[in-house]
Amino acid sequence: MRELRFVKALTALENAEALDPIVNKVKGIVNTIIQPQPVRDVLHGVPVGHAVHPAIILVPAGAWISAGALDLIPGMEKASKFLVGLGVLSAAPAVATGYTDWSEMHEQQMRVGIVHSAANAVATGLYAVSFIQRARGKHTSGKVLGFVGLALVSGAGFIGGHLSYRQAAGVNHAEEIPHRFPEGWQLLGPLYDFADNELNKAEVAGLPLLVLRRGDKVEVLSNTCSHLSAPLNEGELVSGDGGDPCVVCPWHASVFSMTTGEVEAGPATAPQPRFETRVVDGVIEVLLPNAG
Repeated sequence: MRELRFVKALTALENAEALDPIVNKVKGIVNTIIQPQPVRDVLHGVPVGHAVHPAIILVPAGAWISAGALDLIPGMEKASKFLVGLGVLSAAPAVATGYTDWSEMHEQQMRVGIVHSAANAVATGLYAVSFIQRARGKHTSGKVLGFVGLALVSGAGFIGGHLSYRQAAGVNHAEEIPHRFPEGWQLLGPLYDFADNELNKAEVAGLPLLVLRRGDKVEVLSNTCSHLSAPLNEGELVSGDGGDPCVVCPWHASVFSMTTGEVEAGPATAPQPRFETRVVDGVIEVLLPNAG
């Protein structure tokens, strides 16, 4: 079955460079307003291990869908007005989390994302006017505005699905590593082939690994950043809060602990796969728990 024309048009947005000026303008505003980094980490969803935006949008979307259903039932004007207002108020955290995630995406994702946000912004405006009309007792026009807003929210949701499932925005880009890496201990290479206290790149079974040697101690992570697949060996080696070595992603500055793989700072929310290591006769071997 062929894709619908609407889907093809949506795919074309990914390369619509005409959107870049507004994308850059809005990105600058978002990165100026949403600070400091701990606030951004919460909005990204670092503490819970994945993006929180998809969960938060359930409140306004659910309220507006419910209001639409009640608008079809006579005598439910008061309840539907309450739900419309609830949706408008609860849109704020959805906007904050969405824009924070969006500001750390690739160009193609940001172009689609700006259209997604614009549709939601118009829908929220329509619902705000709908609430005002309902408060004035003009329920017919309030209902019409609500249904138009619901149509826009639904369209924006489809675009959001395109971002997540077609463009892989907000997903763990290192999730496949345990499924592709072979079971058991694997040969990495001679210990002294790896520069000391530097980020080294190696490869095992066709998968890129990030290697940090500190004397005879070796730390190994997947070299593919869980955020958007950046090569971590091109990043920077820094000291974390506890003094442990960390790697800073070269693309979006996510920070990962080299000793645990955990996220020290976003926008990444998923930890890096971490490999166990041992040195046998001067040769490093690595093992990924639960691989295969």
